[in-house]
Amino acid sequence: MKEKKYKGVVVPMVTPVTKEGALDTAAVERIITFFVEAGVSPLLMGTTGEGNSVSQADGLLFVETAVKAAQKRITIYAGLTGNCFSEQLKQAEAYTNAGADVIVATLPTYYALTPEQMENYYRTLADSIQGPLMIYNILATTHMSIPVDVIQRLADHPNIVGLKDSERDLERMAQCIEIAKGREDFCYFCGWAAQSAHSLELGGDGIVPSTGNYVPDMFQQLYEAAVKGDMDTANRLQDETNEIAKIYQKDRTLGQSLTALKVMMQSKGLCEPWMLMPLTRLSDEEEQTIKLKIED
Repeated sequence: MKEKKYKGVVVPMVTPVTKEGALDTAAVERIITFFVEAGVSPLLMGTTGEGNSVSQADGLLFVETAVKAAQKRITIYAGLTGNCFSEQLKQAEAYTNAGADVIVATLPTYYALTPEQMENYYRTLADSIQGPLMIYNILATTHMSIPVDVIQRLADHPNIVGLKDSERDLERMAQCIEIAKGREDFCYFCGWAAQSAHSLELGGDGIVPSTGNYVPDMFQQLYEAAVKGDMDTANRLQDETNEIAKIYQKDRTLGQSLTALKVMMQSKGLCEPWMLMPLTRLSDEEEQTIKLKIED
């Protein structure tokens, strides 16, 4: 079997913005350069990137800026969210024309969808866009789980190249990895960062860890160790990155954890911890506590 085209570490990149809520293009360039140096790729406008809050104009500017900064050295994955299908098609076309390599689409979330509607959504989207499409399953935000049998059928679509699965279910993970095994045209990416090493040991193709925004090199080392079968090293790095994740995730909502992550990135000069509405910055006291933990 040929080596899979889509694999490795894909970091769900934060969306750096100014105090006024405009895209911070200089910060985008810094973060992309940081990722290139670590050998990882970005997923723009995923959950960590506040995808649902990014305007269409800034979304396109984000992709354009990232593509220019990457200079084809890494793969650019562009997240697609929203509830208006016609607008999604326009955005997907714009992102692809701007140089995005893969479109990663989350289910529309206003209505609870049946499995048949989920499958029809992805088939219609895959039939309608130019670039390759990746399915993004995330129960925590969509409040829907794409059934494994739907994934199995969608994997045979010629324009659907993989699954990014963030559902915290070990049995489901194993089943989805089995779907991707033994085929060149469909990949499995684990979006449950704490199970990165385990997913790779099972045969997954890649990982999508939000903590990679802060320590992309550690996740690249974890991935390389796992691919070589050095699970002692991979598991050690898993434990170390889990501890780093606690700094911004412990006792916080998902939204609060994202601004806490930006505080950590601020310590490396990558971006400022401003957020897009409806999310907000943490208090000065909370931000200082995070900075002190980093220094320990």
